Amino acid sequence: MHSPLLIWILHVMNLSNGQDGPNILRWKRSSSSSMVCQAGCATCSALNGCLSCKPRLFFHLELDGMRQRGTCLSSCPRGHFGTRSPHISTCTKCKADCASCFSETFCTRCHPGHFLFRGKCESSCPKGWTANAELQECTECPTGCEVCVKRSTCAKCHADMYHLHGQCYHICPRGFEPDVPLMQCVPQIPCEVGEWTGWSQCAQKDNKRAYRRGEEARTRQVLRSPSVCGDPCPHVSEIRKCVVKKRHRTRL
Repeated sequence: MHSPLLIWILHVMNLSNGQDGPNILRWKRSSSSSMVCQAGCATCSALNGCLSCKPRLFFHLELDGMRQRGTCLSSCPRGHFGTRSPHISTCTKCKADCASCFSETFCTRCHPGHFLFRGKCESSCPKGWTANAELQECTECPTGCEVCVKRSTCAKCHADMYHLHGQCYHICPRGFEPDVPLMQCVPQIPCEVGEWTGWSQCAQKDNKRAYRRGEEARTRQVLRSPSVCGDPCPHVSEIRKCVVKKRHRTRL
């Protein structure tokens, strides 16, 4: 970027190399008359615009066709950052991938295709962060997440954590149990049993000495075995006391 002093020197040299007297007079009038200068200019020329700015304003070169003209602004335009010094405050263009910036090394917004990460514009986000296309920035993944597809949705957890519904857990929540090979939380499977059968016929065991005292039993089947942490199966057989019915002898 040319400084205002350099612009002024080049302009004087340009005048001395062939411009006629009336042009020189016009340039002198435009330089000395504040009415000709743009707002904010301390000094100016008809050819190059502002040569210097009033206090607290930023000097900025903008394209006017094939020529650059100086302007004085209260704040730098988008894609530029302001630098203040005791002699002159200037606007400097941000880096190529930076749409707006705070300084030469700190971006505040990136161009499409890049994502803001700690003041820099990156083409991809580091591990543990996700590229937010709407905000054009890298947003941190949920706790324990190594790869996420959205700010609140995890695709891959750290090695010591279990994955469930886009979140990562050290201990699976209630109703779920860890699948260690897959490092996922899977639903607990409770035991499922069928209906009881009817009671069997009352029978007296050989070792029973009590007269007409016996036992009868019923059972039910296991329809689905429980998972490791699922509810265990209840009893699948029952025995109860009964009275053996007296058999009537058939007369010959």
